[in-house]
Amino acid sequence: MKREWYQQKWVTIALHTLGWLAFISLPYLLHPSSDTHAQERMNEKPKWELYMYFTDLVMITFFYLNAWVFIPRLLNKKKVVKYTLSVLAVFVFMMTARYEFEVLFLNPHVIDIRPAILFTLLVFFFIWSTSTAFQMIVDKVRQERQTSARENENLKTELSLLRSQVSPHFMFNVLNNMVSLARKKSDVLEPSLIKLSSLMRYMLYEADEDKVPLQKEAEYLQSYIDLQQQRFGKNVTINVSLEVSNNTYEIAPMLLIPFVENAFKHGTGLISDAQIDIQLYTRPGILFFSVRNKYNPVSSEVKDKTSGIGLVNVKRRLNLLYGEEYVLHIDKKEDWFIVSLQLNLPG
Repeated sequence: MKREWYQQKWVTIALHTLGWLAFISLPYLLHPSSDTHAQERMNEKPKWELYMYFTDLVMITFFYLNAWVFIPRLLNKKKVVKYTLSVLAVFVFMMTARYEFEVLFLNPHVIDIRPAILFTLLVFFFIWSTSTAFQMIVDKVRQERQTSARENENLKTELSLLRSQVSPHFMFNVLNNMVSLARKKSDVLEPSLIKLSSLMRYMLYEADEDKVPLQKEAEYLQSYIDLQQQRFGKNVTINVSLEVSNNTYEIAPMLLIPFVENAFKHGTGLISDAQIDIQLYTRPGILFFSVRNKYNPVSSEVKDKTSGIGLVNVKRRLNLLYGEEYVLHIDKKEDWFIVSLQLNLPG
């Protein structure tokens, strides 16, 4: 996965370098010209600069030592005592180094340890808190990325499972249609097999994509409906209207077929005046899809005991893929089973 420019390694190194240059420059920028001690020690300025460089190096080392070693290996593993002792050890080392520096390299003078401790403590606390905050933010971002990656992987796995459950269910229905036509020795068997071949090609080579053109999905639905209409003939009245006004619209593959399958499953058989109405049309940025079928409540209850996974899957896929970008209504009114879907489509 390609990272954004601000996530590139060179950007991180550049930001850290600029930060440390600003930190090292602070003593020179904030150095008071009226400091009597500074005036007295002008001849010792090179030694003090050498000490300051040494202190800066220790601070920089402590920053990354705390961030990359102390926090992940001690604090994150609940070894609070060892972590505290490690941090105090670095502070004691800095104080000892300053004391030894003044004793060994500066002219004899009375050493007042209190301001030295206060100054070193403030600088040390600033570096420690900055280092801790930095590493906690890095850990938080890394954890969120890992969580997001796991969620995406789980999402892909779940979507693949849902899609794989739709495909066999669809194939069983279509193959049953072919068996029915073969038994009748129908003349439409050959064109039906050709149409089935195109459907299988779509399922095998295009349905694995994340999105497919809405026009192809509509053609897929039309082919399925044609095969079902050949099977049932005049026993079922089928009204179909599939209109796609914009060829740029895309949709998740095989998202709509479970609604149509469900209509043929529960809208045929022991039903007087069986009728199925299917309508699909688009308006700017919106898909409208509806399926209505008459049903027999008694026979429908029997069928529901052995099937119905299609609608469950399609609801789950809609939630995973489109979130709040869709509205689905499923109703039963006066022996009619009605499904209406409104789906927002990106341009």
